[in-house]
Amino acid sequence: MTRPVDDRTDRFVEEYAALDPIAATAAGIAGHEHEWPDLSPDGFGAREELARRALAEVEGLTPTDAREAVARDAFLERIGLDVEQVEAGLARHELSVITGASHDLREAFDLMGTETADDWAAIDARLAGIPAALADYRRTLLEEAAAGRVVARRQYVEHAAQVKGWTGRQGAGGNFFVGLAGQAPERIRDRIVERAEQASAAYADFASFLETDLAPRGREADGVGREHYALASRRFLGATIDLEETYAWAWEELARIEDDMAATAQRITPGGTLADAVAALDADPARNCGSREAFQAWMQEKSDAIVQDFSGVHFDIAEPIRTLACKVAPVNDGGAWYTPPSEDLSRPGTMWFSFTDDHTNFSTWRDTTTVFHEGVPGHHLQCAQAVHRADLLNRWQRLLCWVSGHGEGWALYAERLMDELGYFEDAGDRLGFLDMQGFRAARVIVDIGVHLGLTIPAENPFGWRPGEVWDADLVYEFMRAHSRTDDGTLRFEVNRYLGWPGQAPSYKVGEKIWLQARADAKARHGDAFDLKAFHTAALDLGSLGLDPLQAALARL
Repeated sequence: MTRPVDDRTDRFVEEYAALDPIAATAAGIAGHEHEWPDLSPDGFGAREELARRALAEVEGLTPTDAREAVARDAFLERIGLDVEQVEAGLARHELSVITGASHDLREAFDLMGTETADDWAAIDARLAGIPAALADYRRTLLEEAAAGRVVARRQYVEHAAQVKGWTGRQGAGGNFFVGLAGQAPERIRDRIVERAEQASAAYADFASFLETDLAPRGREADGVGREHYALASRRFLGATIDLEETYAWAWEELARIEDDMAATAQRITPGGTLADAVAALDADPARNCGSREAFQAWMQEKSDAIVQDFSGVHFDIAEPIRTLACKVAPVNDGGAWYTPPSEDLSRPGTMWFSFTDDHTNFSTWRDTTTVFHEGVPGHHLQCAQAVHRADLLNRWQRLLCWVSGHGEGWALYAERLMDELGYFEDAGDRLGFLDMQGFRAARVIVDIGVHLGLTIPAENPFGWRPGEVWDADLVYEFMRAHSRTDDGTLRFEVNRYLGWPGQAPSYKVGEKIWLQARADAKARHGDAFDLKAFHTAALDLGSLGLDPLQAALARL
């Protein structure tokens, strides 16, 4: 049977991988391991033209069945928003503490193999190509700046500091590139070290460029304004939401979670405060791994146990995706994330933790919930299942389609599910779960508030600074008051929200829609509702924008 939508979108995967070898590495698409994308203005233009052409061609196709119709809608929604972002002048200059081509170049090495001679030949070629790639990227950023398209000054300065950390010029992380080269086989190590030093020098020059050439041109204001934010929100959610309504809902949601936290804290330190409970948990040697290496071993053990517990019980987890690697990242930027398996599943899905330089307490109570979020039943189950289901999803859906509201919403829903299933019976682990739930609600407030320049409600649940207008200092103050994380991580998180508008709310907004879809399915099916069957059918849809997801889930 001819499948026109699948055929065209699968061809798009090959075309895009050729133009963006970093995306190919992230997706585990073979054949581009030695290459970098063209980061010059012409290179960006070629990728943008591919998106426009593919969008127009898929628009003209008629799906053969319901499955292709879902795939077509997903492609048009995702690539359509990419084109909108380009036409709004928001794509090429995007740069922050978490986004931008300079991040992508470095992070590609995290996913590259180091086992074979071919692996090291690819690393050699890519290290050698970094100076030229960064030079092309500088040309693009300068051209954008000349046209008045810049990000906030804060993002240039903070990303420059990150680069200095990667190159060992500040912080405790050491030189990432030289550290990578030190793993090379002895027979080629001298050459790889030389390449690494050249790459490191190019990155050091790039940091100086950010500080000297771009930071003075950067916007003073961190907020991007309503028009930019509305497009960014749609891009991350795959849905259009009422921003003021969501802002008001998040205040109520945070208050609800913190009431639950206060009750849970009483189970830890009866008669004490929430701060007393946190201090007791941090001081508990049974909960402190003591080192990065021990923390990595703990999360691997935790993850392996959950995969074993869940397989065939709460979810059907196919044998090829029951392996999940857990790693502490080689740079000290902060945060946790997941990378999916390669297309052939030879590279496993991986859960990453990154600790900032000043991180010293490796307590597990905060991060048990993160293991569930990044692993099973969170991102690994969701993303690895999609890669595996070639019988249901086309290649673009499996390898390149990602909607933050769908993905992060599912992962946050997965944390809530673990609470419902009794995996947070330990009061400390449950406090960690609630702390992260509250963290995600608080950042809905600050993200919408600062980028839209909103006023803090006169009658907010916490009586905090009523009537004041959000700015970066108030964002940090509010997040400090409503989280139990270290200062280094919190600073990174706040800079992330300021520089990546619209992404942070996708977690709680997505979770809300997943919960509502489940409640609706329960109401429709009554006693016949099967939770395992609902989850299986939902994940088999692949990644979708939240608007089409709601429509699809309503049919389950």
